[in-house]
Amino acid sequence: MSDKGPIGAIFDWDGVVIDSSAHHEESWERLAKETGYHLPPGHFKKGFGMKNEFIIPNLLQWTTDPAEIERLSQRKETLYREIVLEWGLKPLSGVVPWLNQLQEAGIPCAIGSSTHRLNIETGLASIGLRDRFKVIITAEDVSHGKPDPEVFLKAAGRLGVPPERCVVFEDALVGIEAAHRGGMKVVAVATTNSIELLKGADLALHQLDELSVDRLRGLIGDSPEARSE
Repeated sequence: MSDKGPIGAIFDWDGVVIDSSAHHEESWERLAKETGYHLPPGHFKKGFGMKNEFIIPNLLQWTTDPAEIERLSQRKETLYREIVLEWGLKPLSGVVPWLNQLQEAGIPCAIGSSTHRLNIETGLASIGLRDRFKVIITAEDVSHGKPDPEVFLKAAGRLGVPPERCVVFEDALVGIEAAHRGGMKVVAVATTNSIELLKGADLALHQLDELSVDRLRGLIGDSPEARSE
């Protein structure tokens, strides 16, 4: 903690802590096989980051019936969790060393994600990092998705840290926008986008352990560390 008060670290989930894109793609494949619905070519890349409730009626054009959309969406997420348990998950490279640094520095961590809570809890149990996160804010906790800053503002509030003292770790452009709209600094990780596409962030890295706690403090003005590469 600095004399200016505590710092909060808020992490997006998929693409920052873990990468479960293959698990999600397989869950759609299994759902299609189970239900007899057709998956159009390139559907997964086109629907990446979109909610099931949009993908099913619009991208896949499976049904417009709200009850059926909900049933299919819930089943897809159940299949995803089964695949996580079947295949396992690993933290992305650099995540554990960086979480270790934050823990040693006494900086509290949160997850702020539009992912469903059960998916995150299942994933955290799989990678053994549940105790590293003081707060978890998920799809069930918010009314508005990114780029609305609600998910990050709620995470900051639960951490008890002012937004301007929080740094968000993101991989997506909408997440970068959401963090900035919430008055927070953003460190982007080049997992799903290239470094070049992440220039809107305050700092862009290939993996999280390229960062130091001193540099993190520098981002929010607690030290003279450089603010960008």
